[in-house]
Amino acid sequence: MLTKTDNPALAFPVAEPPAPGEIKEMAPGILWARIPLPFRLNHINVYLIDDGKGWAVLDTGIGNDATRVIWDTLTAGPLAGRPLTRLIVTHFHPDHIGLAGWLCERHGIPMLTSQTSYLSCANISLSPGALDAKPYRDFYLRHGLDAATTQRVATQGHGYLRMVSGLPPTFIRLVAGDTLKIGGRSFGVLTGNGHAPEQVMLYCEADNIFLAADQVLARITPNISVWAVDPEGDPLGLYMRSLNELKQQIPADALVLPGHQMPFYGLHTRSSELIAHHEVRCAAIARACRAAPRSAAELVPVLFSRELDPHQMSFAFSEVQAHVNYMLRKGELAWVEGSDDVERVVAAA
Repeated sequence: MLTKTDNPALAFPVAEPPAPGEIKEMAPGILWARIPLPFRLNHINVYLIDDGKGWAVLDTGIGNDATRVIWDTLTAGPLAGRPLTRLIVTHFHPDHIGLAGWLCERHGIPMLTSQTSYLSCANISLSPGALDAKPYRDFYLRHGLDAATTQRVATQGHGYLRMVSGLPPTFIRLVAGDTLKIGGRSFGVLTGNGHAPEQVMLYCEADNIFLAADQVLARITPNISVWAVDPEGDPLGLYMRSLNELKQQIPADALVLPGHQMPFYGLHTRSSELIAHHEVRCAAIARACRAAPRSAAELVPVLFSRELDPHQMSFAFSEVQAHVNYMLRKGELAWVEGSDDVERVVAAA
């Protein structure tokens, strides 16, 4: 789920984003375009990096006709005269990889991404029937969602994951520690976890520019979710670790080019804010679980007070479970047996 925060300590180099089909230059040879999304988070940022004879693309938007029109507008307008050379995908979420198959085929370019991103997209978005299979339903039911809500979430809440045009049949793997040369620049490849496994980020040390994907956003917190395929996973622990690592790996004054919202300066400040945000949420869960045993479903209103549609509920439920798993690993919560088949936790003594 996305939670807004105020960031008076951050600095924003531009006041307004580019309009759909237009670009803004964020540094010599690095262009920013914005593509609409049909969700509450209504846009994604994509970047184009000077690659000598043409432009390397970072991320795509979802696989729908409106996004195809935007890309045709970009390539026929502000990018005209120089071809797309390759596609770099930061992670497997459809707003980032959704148009990869179409874009690569249309322009005859290769796709570069992490192995986990490629395989996750193939498994989750492109596997028929996977999203409403019994393990997903059992996951929700076991953690307290009622049958009717489980039905809505399983059939409607995951629908956006199918908004993918397909994948190229092959890809070029990016691994943390690699150096990726794009035009006259060298980018260090970093990967982070929590929001998405092995999410790719790029850092150009010479220009102090950090392409952060969704790992660090200026005014919202990226979704951190447990999914049924890894029900005991600890994505929140991995995310907190990644944020602390970024503060060691990337200078505080780097220009951050994120996957959503506005580019900014203040990476270390924002990383610390995100860590503190999740600590506050853990404290709220601990208070609730001191009063009574709670399932993940019963904890959703503790963190999300507004009414949620199926799409939002799937994120909210899975994010609550991420906090529960994190606190279980730290010994702050403990499982408790009840009279039904629902799994609940209590605050540890």
